[in-house]
Amino acid sequence: MPDDNKPVALIGAIQFNLVKRGTAVATEQTLVIIKPDGLVKSLTGNILSRLSETKLIIIGAKIVRVTEALAKEHYKHLSDKPFFGELVEYIMGDVHNTHRVMALIYQGDGAISKVREIVGDTNPEKANPVSIRGAYGRITTTGVFENVVHASSSTEDAEHEIKLWFKPSEIVGDIYPTKDVVREKVHEKDWA
Repeated sequence: MPDDNKPVALIGAIQFNLVKRGTAVATEQTLVIIKPDGLVKSLTGNILSRLSETKLIIIGAKIVRVTEALAKEHYKHLSDKPFFGELVEYIMGDVHNTHRVMALIYQGDGAISKVREIVGDTNPEKANPVSIRGAYGRITTTGVFENVVHASSSTEDAEHEIKLWFKPSEIVGDIYPTKDVVREKVHEKDWA
């Protein structure tokens, strides 16, 4: 008889666990980004406290200086929108003069829906007022949603975004297939 809490299958980003009633519960990963406006307003602690209500675990976290290439790839699905340029500047930190974001990977049963419920609607004006975006977000006069956080919207988006923002070595555990790569002539900054 299998242990009810042991994983029984790993499919992409979703790991299925048996529960006592015989139904499957999806263990998912989701990317959360505390955007520059959240950092400049010192909302990091408040946001992390709210996200802790999900009872999910953090398996990756880092501060990132967002390059233009990373910003454009992250928002590629919005590249045809008239506000795309301003959105890229926003996530890069140009709008708030702080060129950093905090990227986190949360993992657990139903991670995507749990995080999105606490985060709230993308549009801060439509978001539940007690959600993170409802409490702290705003819409600029040009129509950009300064909604403080990003949260993956599906398992496919989560996998794409996590692979975009994190290297496998920056994550606790193997959540996606990896391969060993030997790199030559790699130049990195190191401590002097």
